[in-house]
Amino acid sequence: MANLGYIGLGAMGGRMAARLLSKGHSVTGYNRTRSKAQWLLDRGMTWADSPRAVAEAADTVFVMVTDSAALEAVALGPDGFLAGLTPGRTVIDMSTISPAVSRAIAAQVRQAGGDMVDAPVSGSVATLEQGKLSMMVGGDAATFDRVKPLLEDVGPKVTHVGGNGLAVSMKIAVNLSLAVQMLAFSEGVLLAEKSGIARSTAVEVLTNSVVASPMVQYRGPFVLGMPDEVWFSVNMMQKDMSLALEMGRELSVPLPTTAVTNEFLTAARGAGLSEKDFAALFSLLARLSGVSA
Repeated sequence: MANLGYIGLGAMGGRMAARLLSKGHSVTGYNRTRSKAQWLLDRGMTWADSPRAVAEAADTVFVMVTDSAALEAVALGPDGFLAGLTPGRTVIDMSTISPAVSRAIAAQVRQAGGDMVDAPVSGSVATLEQGKLSMMVGGDAATFDRVKPLLEDVGPKVTHVGGNGLAVSMKIAVNLSLAVQMLAFSEGVLLAEKSGIARSTAVEVLTNSVVASPMVQYRGPFVLGMPDEVWFSVNMMQKDMSLALEMGRELSVPLPTTAVTNEFLTAARGAGLSEKDFAALFSLLARLSGVSA
């Protein structure tokens, strides 16, 4: 069993740390708000007071934070994990961030004598709890082979996509479709509802139709009632859409549906929905349709 660290114990990161603990690994964890990690401490996780302390304690350090600035905050400075790394250590960054920032942090990890892979995930809280999470990994092939068994303890599908930063690029390419699908699904529900079909019936038909991707199947029912826990907020989704649009400009790839959906996310923020799950796109579109959400 491995000696692991985990930095960033939010909705997804905390559940991944719990899966690693359930597989018998030792886990030393850090989160900006300790109280949110208490349930993991109750399950046997060891607390660390800083990202540096995690890196000092663990042979392999997982990181899952919100954005590029958050990764730099936990990586750099006297309390960052780079300060605690010693030669031979490995960092597995599962955050969805700028590919350029990911490559820059990976270069600093190598300068410290370790190595880093970017390993963002495709899926949700529900997918993770069902043991169906998939991961894409960017980095050195030998490092990938070494960490693959650990990643398979989190989810069954782990794919090496190339060098550092490419897994993050792949994740952004995946995530842009999530919000686009949610907006299209909302359009379908509302068109059916205003035609006289019950919303619950429309949701049942659509989530069992040819358009029912896994995301539509687990998030579509949110239009009938949002979950108590926000799985992926409007703010977080817009961060990923903005990364996609930035990549599109750099690579000369037009992203028209991404751009339109991103404007609806901006409108959702303006309507006070920024901290709601991005399924709140339905609520915004419902208002524009004259329908009670």
